[in-house]
Amino acid sequence: MGLLFNGILVVHVLIGIAIIVLVLLQQGKGADMGAAFGSGSSGSLFGASGSANFLSRATAVLATVFFLTSLGLSYLTAHTGTAPAGSVMDRAPTGSGIPAAPTEVPAVPRTPSQDGKEIPR
Repeated sequence: MGLLFNGILVVHVLIGIAIIVLVLLQQGKGADMGAAFGSGSSGSLFGASGSANFLSRATAVLATVFFLTSLGLSYLTAHTGTAPAGSVMDRAPTGSGIPAAPTEVPAVPRTPSQDGKEIPR
């Protein structure tokens, strides 16, 4: 089961990266209005209208597969125990990394004005 879990995990990460790339490649909804008035954004990589259909469908398919791999990973984790039990905080070291406060406060150097003497100018 460990091999299956690792395989699904690798596919899950790769699909996540692909979704990020596809979302960054897509145009915003306001870019089509600018192309209608001749602003030059119609000369994109996939053409004026072809990019929206292909990239939108590819994003939807990858999002569905990402959702299914998420469900598969959660099922494998809960039912086969392939992932470590407990939380990350259970495995944290118990000793605090904060040093203890000093018991004595260091003395503050006194200035001549604090001694009651006049400071020469």
